[in-house]
Amino acid sequence: MPRVALSADAVQPSGIRRVMEAAWATGKPFVGMHVGEPSFRPAAHVLEAAGEAYARGLTQYSANAGIPELRAALVDKVARVNGIEAGADQVVVTAGGAEALLLAYATILDAGDEVLIPDPGWPNYAMAMTMLDCVAVPYRLAPEHAFVPQVEALEALVTERTRAILVNSPSNPLGTVLDAQTLEALVRFAERHDIWLISDECYDELTYGVPHVSPAVFDTAGVVISVFSFSKTYAMTGVRVGYLVGPRALAAAAGKLQEPVVSCVNTPAQHAAVAALTGPQDHVEQMRAAYERRRDLAMDALDRLGIPYVRPEGAFYLWVDVRALCGDTPVDEWALRLLGEQAVAVGPGQTFGASGEGWVRLSLAADEADVLAGIAGIGRMRGAGR
Repeated sequence: MPRVALSADAVQPSGIRRVMEAAWATGKPFVGMHVGEPSFRPAAHVLEAAGEAYARGLTQYSANAGIPELRAALVDKVARVNGIEAGADQVVVTAGGAEALLLAYATILDAGDEVLIPDPGWPNYAMAMTMLDCVAVPYRLAPEHAFVPQVEALEALVTERTRAILVNSPSNPLGTVLDAQTLEALVRFAERHDIWLISDECYDELTYGVPHVSPAVFDTAGVVISVFSFSKTYAMTGVRVGYLVGPRALAAAAGKLQEPVVSCVNTPAQHAAVAALTGPQDHVEQMRAAYERRRDLAMDALDRLGIPYVRPEGAFYLWVDVRALCGDTPVDEWALRLLGEQAVAVGPGQTFGASGEGWVRLSLAADEADVLAGIAGIGRMRGAGR
């Protein structure tokens, strides 16, 4: 049999997937705090719009970059929510935020190029770059700097092959939200080095008491590519609709590259996305309020157990320090022990980068009872790792 591509063989599944498959393999109930899967259904008017699109036979190909109604609605959304002034020709509708990132990479990177990515950060950032035979260069988000990128440290990572820096706010897995001053400094850093800034803003409407700021509002040189998703804001994870917004030449190239990847996004799903944007938004606020309540209950439970964590200001994750519980056991092995002994599935920190060793990510997308049961299970592991 001929071999598979070296780049394909080099892509390793994330540690989250390893925990997920181990949980499924038990065949027993477990508390799932390992994936960012909202416990909510999409709003009724969103589901009705998808059903109506099927009933009307709206199942043909659309333009590579998306149906006109959705692109127009996205222009309004990014202006209203993100302060980004863009035309419809700067918007490309994608099969989720993950494909938006892949298109962004494919549009700006050649084999061997480098991208600065956050550590800790979503593991798929590096996985997609490996697929394209590019190089992920981690930049550390350190507790001593409140997990905020330090421009001085970034300067030392830039080489002649650096083509972009990826910024994620609100952060998966940290829940941190970068302020305007930091984001403006990062945009100026990108402009100074003539590189792209890819901004992953999939949790832009899920913040708690602090504003979300889009880096593109500071862009004066056309260097920012903004990536968004319907998955979290509208609980549409399996519907697979995302979008990117960037300079016109970039968007045109990304739309062209969409053709050999998926041709276009599922057309009824695009109509559902239009309904999500243009219909009532109370469902979004209800979910945001529920996640904030879960966050507060989880923090209170961890405080009572004396387990440290990073206070999240956005997204729906808790970054929890379990070094005292793990002892000398690597956190990925400890996470599997937690699953086996307490039937609690979490995201092991090392899958988010080398600096995640000794930490775990808890998803607050699980329902309230599961969040509290999962933390109680973690508390029962005290001393088990030594």
